Amino acid sequence: MRSLKYHLILTCSVLLMLGLSMLSQAQTPLGQWTFEPGNELKDLVKNFGDLKLNGGATVTNGDLNLDTNKWAITSGYKGPDIKEKTLVAWVYIDDLDIKLGAPIAINQTSSDSFDAIVYAERQARRWMAGSSNFTRTQDTVPGFEEKETGKLVYIAISYENNGGQAHVRIYRNNDLIGDYTQGIMASWTAGNAEALFGIRAMIGGTIYGWIGQRVEEARIYGTVLSQNDIKNIHKTFLAVTPGDKLTVLWGSVKSE
Repeated sequence: MRSLKYHLILTCSVLLMLGLSMLSQAQTPLGQWTFEPGNELKDLVKNFGDLKLNGGATVTNGDLNLDTNKWAITSGYKGPDIKEKTLVAWVYIDDLDIKLGAPIAINQTSSDSFDAIVYAERQARRWMAGSSNFTRTQDTVPGFEEKETGKLVYIAISYENNGGQAHVRIYRNNDLIGDYTQGIMASWTAGNAEALFGIRAMIGGTIYGWIGQRVEEARIYGTVLSQNDIKNIHKTFLAVTPGDKLTVLWGSVKSE
């Protein structure tokens, strides 16, 4: 029995150190929502205010549940200016045909300016980088058509400043599915930024789009993550977050 406990402690310790090592290779996010018990509505980085659920959206079992008319918003951003960035989300698609929304978007509160991980706005069942008036948007090549529900999907979109133009890269489950340069870079400042979940934009009080998805976790990074960073973040997520958090398990083993 003691031997089993020793191996369990050793395994947890190695996985935890591996996760922390991988995380150190990428910048700390500017916003991070895990929706876990005790932090259901919280940005763990504390740059954004508490999440406000709308239209019957709920948080259960560590997932933000979104559907038609169900969405969420968190405002009161007080972090550094956001220019180059990477949007990240882990989702379960429950309905392939509810479209036009986003698991995570960043939106200006004062004007029509947003960037978002958008599902199926211009192409059925395909992801794209949504933006105001398609300023930074192209159809993804080769892209990816979603055909299954209930499986965890990892989406990341980075925006790099290329001489004032946005170099956009779109990843699905670590694979690059879109890469192009189009449109001027946008920026968001403290007091003029909000994170949206389920809808892709809110302009003059009008909301746009829905998704039939459960968001397991979402993040906003204030830097351009490389494909290697994106892979390492996903590995860390898988090592730490399934079921009980590894850190919680490690703490319980240590206390015995």
